[in-house]
Amino acid sequence: MLLLQFSTSHYCRKARMALGYKQISYQVENLTPLLHLWRTKSLSNSETVPILLPRQKNCPAVVTDSTEIIKFLESYQPDPPLYLDDALPQAEALRLEDYFDESIGTAARSVYCQFRVTEGKYIDPSWISLAVIRIIRWRYGINAQSAEIAATKLGDAIALLGEFWQDGYLVGDRFSVADLTAAALLCPLRVIPTYRLKYPWLFERIAEIHQLCNEPLPQNW
Repeated sequence: MLLLQFSTSHYCRKARMALGYKQISYQVENLTPLLHLWRTKSLSNSETVPILLPRQKNCPAVVTDSTEIIKFLESYQPDPPLYLDDALPQAEALRLEDYFDESIGTAARSVYCQFRVTEGKYIDPSWISLAVIRIIRWRYGINAQSAEIAATKLGDAIALLGEFWQDGYLVGDRFSVADLTAAALLCPLRVIPTYRLKYPWLFERIAEIHQLCNEPLPQNW
């Protein structure tokens, strides 16, 4: 299998963690924002990554979006499962996955990118890295005001996680797609001192889930 990705994207991290959890062998092809369009447009109508090319018999040629990739992997290799057996807990796990994808993932991106162009320039001061961050900020309309709104959303989400993650799982009594998604999408916040100092338990749990999913932690962790 081949995963097309941005190496720093937390949505691509989510797809890698799902592949790693299921111990499926795969390769990655790292793309550059904006320049990636010639590659993705040749495969599908999607302008975003991750994109998975299964390259297996009786499988779709292309699977786009991290949520759809996990859905495909659940049918391709059910064990170990990321979906829950019972209908109601599984519906809640999918609801949380969607909530993290559509609200918290975007909020984490806003806060992270705003940090990187202000006090976080030291993380990687190279012109290439800063150029990529500026492209992302332009693409998603990120600025100081939107980052402040995003930070409020993140505070609410972390409070929710605090009720469950310190003693167990987000849904039911075992690991699921909800836990994986939260760990992947909140991972970038670790480089921001405010979050790192205020929520040590959060990043301890994220590190545990990365280990469970056979996914290396980011540099500077």
